[in-house]
Amino acid sequence: QLQVVEHGGGAVQAGGSLKLSCVVSGSTTGVYSVLWFRQAPHQSPGNEREGVAAISSAGSTRYADSVKGRFTISHDSDNDTVNLQMNMLKPEDSGTYYCAAVSMRWNRLVLGDYPKWGQGTQVTVST
Repeated sequence: QLQVVEHGGGAVQAGGSLKLSCVVSGSTTGVYSVLWFRQAPHQSPGNEREGVAAISSAGSTRYADSVKGRFTISHDSDNDTVNLQMNMLKPEDSGTYYCAAVSMRWNRLVLGDYPKWGQGTQVTVST
């Protein structure tokens, strides 16, 4: 079964950069897709979890409008790692970031399509 573990995160000032990594294990075919999603610090209606970026093991990517041009998702196939490079960070990017995986090849941003989640890593962007 697929398993994922996140690394990275931390605190940065607005305009700064952070890199998150998601190590994927348990794939017997090498076919999988990974979604990075986030949950804002204070969840409230309209502030729920948001799919940020997704990538398939074939390299197809998709981004939420809120991060296009600032975040880049990439796949290191040699190490079964999916990286999320986050640039020009804003305070509203703060939250807990999770990676999630599925043994399918797509780039959907729908959280329900990815059954295997990690424990999450914290990102804090200050003004």
